[in-house]
Formats: sequence, structure tokens, C-alpha cells
Amino acid sequence: MDDDAHEGDICRVCRAEGTHDKPLYHPCICTGSIKFIHQECLVQWLKHSKKEYCELCNHRFAFKPIYAPDMPNRLPVKDFVGGLVTNILRALKYWLHYTLVALAWLGVVPITAYRIYRCLFAGSVNSLLTLPLDMLSTENLFSDCIRGCFVVACTLCAFISLVWLREQIITNGGPAWLEPNADPLPQLNVINNDPGGGAENAAAEGGGGGENVNQPQDIPEEEGNNGANQDAENGAQNGDDDANWNPVEWERAAEELTWERMLGLDGSLVFLEHVFWVVSLNTSFILVFAFCPFHIGQFTVILLSLEEVFQSSKFEGLLTAVLGYVIIAFSLILCHSVASVCGLRRPKRILGLCYVVVKVSLLMLVEIGLFPLVCGWWLDVCSLSLFGATLKDRLLSVDSAPGTAMFLHWLVGMVYVFYFASFVLLLREVLRPGVLWFLRNLNDPDFHPVQEVVFGTTVLLMMYLPVRLIKWLFPSFLPYNVQLFSEVPVSELSLELLLLQVVLPALLEQGHTRQWLKNVMRGWAVAAAFVLNLRSYLLGDVPLDGAENVYGLHLSYRVDQRNAGNGPQVNAAGQNAVQAQPAAGNAAGGGGAALGFQPYIRPRMFAFKILLLVVLMCVSLSFASFVTLTGPVFIGRSVMLLWMGDAAVHELYTAACGLYIIWLVCRIGSVLTSWIPLGCKGVALKFFEWFLLGLKCVIVALALIGLVPLLLGLLFELVVVAPLRVPLDQTPLFFPWQDWALGVLHMKIICAVTMMGPNWWLKRALEQRSCTERIVLVDVDIVVNMKCCGDSAAPPRKYITFLPL
Repeated sequence: MDDDAHEGDICRVCRAEGTHDKPLYHPCICTGSIKFIHQECLVQWLKHSKKEYCELCNHRFAFKPIYAPDMPNRLPVKDFVGGLVTNILRALKYWLHYTLVALAWLGVVPITAYRIYRCLFAGSVNSLLTLPLDMLSTENLFSDCIRGCFVVACTLCAFISLVWLREQIITNGGPAWLEPNADPLPQLNVINNDPGGGAENAAAEGGGGGENVNQPQDIPEEEGNNGANQDAENGAQNGDDDANWNPVEWERAAEELTWERMLGLDGSLVFLEHVFWVVSLNTSFILVFAFCPFHIGQFTVILLSLEEVFQSSKFEGLLTAVLGYVIIAFSLILCHSVASVCGLRRPKRILGLCYVVVKVSLLMLVEIGLFPLVCGWWLDVCSLSLFGATLKDRLLSVDSAPGTAMFLHWLVGMVYVFYFASFVLLLREVLRPGVLWFLRNLNDPDFHPVQEVVFGTTVLLMMYLPVRLIKWLFPSFLPYNVQLFSEVPVSELSLELLLLQVVLPALLEQGHTRQWLKNVMRGWAVAAAFVLNLRSYLLGDVPLDGAENVYGLHLSYRVDQRNAGNGPQVNAAGQNAVQAQPAAGNAAGGGGAALGFQPYIRPRMFAFKILLLVVLMCVSLSFASFVTLTGPVFIGRSVMLLWMGDAAVHELYTAACGLYIIWLVCRIGSVLTSWIPLGCKGVALKFFEWFLLGLKCVIVALALIGLVPLLLGLLFELVVVAPLRVPLDQTPLFFPWQDWALGVLHMKIICAVTMMGPNWWLKRALEQRSCTERIVLVDVDIVVNMKCCGDSAAPPRKYITFLPL
């Protein structure tokens, strides 16, 4: 920057004039009183705003080094060597430190965790005696490290879950039976502060009902008095705390909270202490949450003579640990009851908290583990005809690889539960609050196992019945081809590229799909409501003024009054106020209070119309599933037949191709529909604009998506793959289609690395503001430069033997 300070000019940031030590500069093209700024102020502002240009004139700031006047033209050899040695020593120091950090966190912690875990579950005294030698052993380091990472991940998840549960109990309060009974305390302060008006104020805060005045007041009074006593004690000890306060210790504690200091990336060796505590935490959690429940379950299995049953289940360790948790839960309930009878308040609360931890763990196991696994198996059983398999084949696969089979079914079940829950959320946005009372509410804190039956019934409607209908109408359509091998591996690779790089991003990264699905559901609801005269029940958009047979007015009023009364008491009364809301919601119509309840007009023959609505819903779900299972696969098979011929193609690719074609047709249809109000001339202009845009895309795609990936793939094939695969006395064979597919993947990696790197012409070209501008305003020089780079990297033709496409 040039020194442009003048008398009377001030800095635009600090509003101070320039001095000899801190002159004013003019770094941008702004004029007037805001043109000058100090260099320090500019640097601080750039760090704060995280921008490299002026927000007013959009001029990019540039910094240039200013050397001293006596600086020589050439750097002396002594200074050059000294600086080089200093930098090498500094780099060596950082390299050694970061190597130590990596060995500690990625080597010592997981290997120690796994070998302690193996020692505890070995079940022999000899393993305990040889544990120090096992820690220093160099056998199976990599496998132990991988398994140790899994053990550390499990212990960290358990620790985070405990912290989260503690915060939930502190913030929202625990269950009603966990809170200690509050002793009746005299309300002397209330009477002295507001004589004669305490009852009215309490009634007003309680929602206006006299019956709610005294009910939620016990816990708040106790908490308030405890808070007052704590304040008094804190006030009495305030002088000692002030006398012992040390700001240096507080600053050191604040520094230790950073990730760099905790992991050791700041250059200090404090992380060794954290490594020790992490190892200790892993050992403690393995001992408490794995060793003790497992051995309690194992003792129970031996006591009940169930060894053969557990051994034949293929998951003896997991089932034994779960049985141990169940025994611990019942033991805690028994001890909690004994402590309640004996009046031991502190042991009672500790046992209650332990029971809450075990209960939450078992519920999470059921909700996240068992329930998706059951859904996955139920889906597989209902869709056996879809893949031409039998139940005997599934049993054989479980016998051969039980862990893999269970994991795949659990994964399928998780996907099904996730998408069904998303579908239910969309339905709740469309339908009247209270209609879907029989479906599970994700915001409901109470557990309703009966509502889980809906998932299994939906599988019957959307999988079993459509598959039977397909086999009856189109006998040759099934089974799907889901073989994991192919006669044409090159084409399979390109199809995987098509699926991962083109189809899935187009289907998942578009926000139109959700809106389309929501519009379809609303259209179905409007049509069903029109046919059955249930618009007020389904959608709730019919005015109720002066209407007859309005159902739910008194229930809705009661829900609103209960919510209004409990609203200000959530923080004070804890769980009592929170538990009152689901009860009111269930009384109003089965839904939670978070969903509310909306009255509706009940027409004649309401029960019969609801039955017809259920039948229509079942038929619609089965028909939608039938179309989904046949339409995309049929379209994809037709397209693949033109491309692949009679070669067997995995149905995943045909279904993905069909879905993409359907999405493309719907997208083009929506665009053409939006052009209709423009008239014939406007449609012609729009079509011409899009035709030119498509022509530009084709021209650019031939170079960026066709030629450049092919050259990158050939370069990788010649430099990396061919020397490792083919001896020197043989000629390598190249598959252009496969090389192009790998080149596309390499180009995406190059683009990702470019976006992470410094600011240069390629990054600026990729950082266009929108996809349309990126296509319309594409720089031809960039395409030419990338093509030249690919041409220079391409191998000579005489050394290549191509196989036909």
C-alpha cells in the first residue's frame, strides 16, 4: 500500500488520525472520509469479517512486503543457511511432535483399550498376569488397533450418552417417582409479601383453576427454598472465594478447553495427561458397562442351565450381556423399593438414577437395535418372491455369516424406519392435527409399543400384497436380478459411476421431490375428502362457525387451558408439567400435546366413512407400491436393453435409471407448465434460450466430461496401475470405457482438492455463483488449458493396445 496520510484524515475503523508510527493508507477505491485506514485496523477487520475485499467498492485488498532501505539486493549466504537450518529444525520438531500425537491417539489409546478388553473377557488369571507384556507386544498391531478404535468409539458413545442423560435430568427433571417427596413448608414469605392476594396470584399462574393451585407447588417451593439456602451459603463463603481466586488458574483452565490443547496440536505435551485419562475412562467403562453385565448374565445362564440355547443363537456374548442388564434392572428396582420402604432418601435417589441409566440403555437397544432388525427381517420375509429366494436360503445365509446377515437386515430396517417416519412427518404437515393419533409421535416422551404394529402392517400393504399382484399379473416380470457378479465388468463399473455420480445426486440434492410428494399427498387427501365428505376431518380447513355436529370443542378447550396453565410452570415444576401435556393430548384424540387437537365437523355415517377411508388408504398404498416396484424397473430395463443388449444387469441400476428418467420427465413437465402463461412467443424464446444453453453444455461436456476424464484415467492407468499389473516384457491392455469412468472420479477428487486449496484461477472458475452462470459464463480458456494438460499427460498411441468398447 502507498502511504497517503493527510492532515485531518481519519481511519474509517478507529476514527483516529494517522501518526508517524501508524500512518493511514488508501487500500481500495473508496473516496471521501472513508478512504483511509490503518494497516492494523484493516488486518483486524479482515480477520473478524473473514473477507478479502472491501464491502463497499468490492476491491480486493493486496499486501506487499516493505523492506528496510539498507536491505541488500542479495541475501547473504550466512543468513540464508542460518534461516534454512532454523526452518529445518522447526519442521523436524513439529514432525516429531505430531508423530508422537498420532502414535498416542491412533496407536496407544486403541491398542490399550482392546487389549484390556481382551484381558478382562479372557476369563483367566494368567491373562491378568501377562497383561503388561501383552501391552508391549508387537503382534497383530494393525488388527488390534482397528478393533480398539471400535471399543474406544463405543466407550465414547456411552460417555456422551451419560452426559446427555444427566443434562436432560437436570434441565427437564427426572421421572416423578425419582424426585424426593417435598416436605410441607410454611409460605410465610408469600403471605408477608402479598397479604390476601397469594391465592389469586397462584390461581392466575396455575391457569385459572382452583384445583391446580396446590398441585404443582410442592417441588417449586422446595427448589426455591433450596435455592435461597444455597444463595445464603454462597454469600457466606463469598469472601473466601474472592480471597482464593487466582486469574492465572482460570486462564489456564480456559486454555485447556480448546481442541488443539486437548489433542496436543498446540505443540505442548499436556495431551499426554489427556491420553492417560482417556485410557482410564475406557478401562472404567469396559469394566462397568461390559464386564459386569456380561458376567452377571453368564452366571444367570449357568444357573438356569441355558448354555446350549445361548450357544446355538450365534450371538452368545451379546445376548448374555443383555440378560445381565435385565437382571441388573430388576435388582435396582428391588433395591429402590427396599430403600423407599426404609426411608433412605439418598440411596433411593442413587439407585433410581442407576435404574434410569439401565432403562434408557435397554430402550435404546430396543429402539435402535431390535426394532429395525425386526422390520428388516419382516421386509425380507415379505419380499422373498421379489428376489426369487426362499426362507431356507435366508436361514443358510444366517448360518454361514450371522453377523453380516443381521447387519444387512438391521440396515434395511433402519432405512425403512427412517423413510416411513419422514413420510409420517409429511402427512402431519398436510392433515388435520389429531387425525394420525394411531401413528407414533416422535416428540412424545411416552413409549407406546402398540403403535409399532403399524410398521409391520404397512410392510404387508406395501410389499407383500404388491409382490403377489405382480406375480399374478406379470408372471415373467419377477424375480429381480440382484446377483453380485456380471459377465461384463467394464459396463458394471460404468453403471456404478452413473448411479453414484449422476443419478443419486440428482434424486437426493433436489428440494423439488419433497414438495412434489407433499402435493401428491394433499391431492389424495382432497380427493378422498371430496368423495367421502370428510374434508373437515382430514384437512380441517372448513370453518366451524354455525356448523352442527362439531366434535372436540370441549376437548380442545381443555387442552388449551391445560397447556396455558402448564406453560409457565415447565421450568419450575419440572417433569410434572411436562407429563400433563401428553395426557391431555391423548384425552383429546390420541395425539401428543405437541401436535394439539383441532375440532372437526362429524358427518353422518361417520364410522362407515372412516372404514371406507381406511380401505381406500390401504388400496392407495398398495397401488402406489405396485407402481413403484414395476414402473422404474420396466423403464430401466427397456433403456438398458438398448444399451447393454441381453447382458444381465443388476436391478439396482435399472431401477435407478428408471427413476432418473421419470424424474427428468416430471422436471421437464413442470418447466413447460411454468412456461404456459408466457404465450407462444414467450415459449419459443424460452425454448431457444434453453436450446442454446443445452448446446453450450454439450460442447463443454465433450471436453470436461469426455476428453479430460479419459486422459486422466489413461494417465493414472499408465503411471500407477500398469507398472504394478503388467511385467516389462508384456504389452498392457487398456479399456477406454473403464479409464473414462476412473477419470471422472479422479476429476471430482481434483475439483474437491482445488476447492480446499488457495485462491487461483481454477478455484475462481469453480466458485461461480450458480449452476446456470457456471454453464453460461464458462471460460473457454479454462477448457483449453485443462485439455492441454490432459494432452500432455496422455501416453503415446503406439504403446497402447485398446480393447473395443
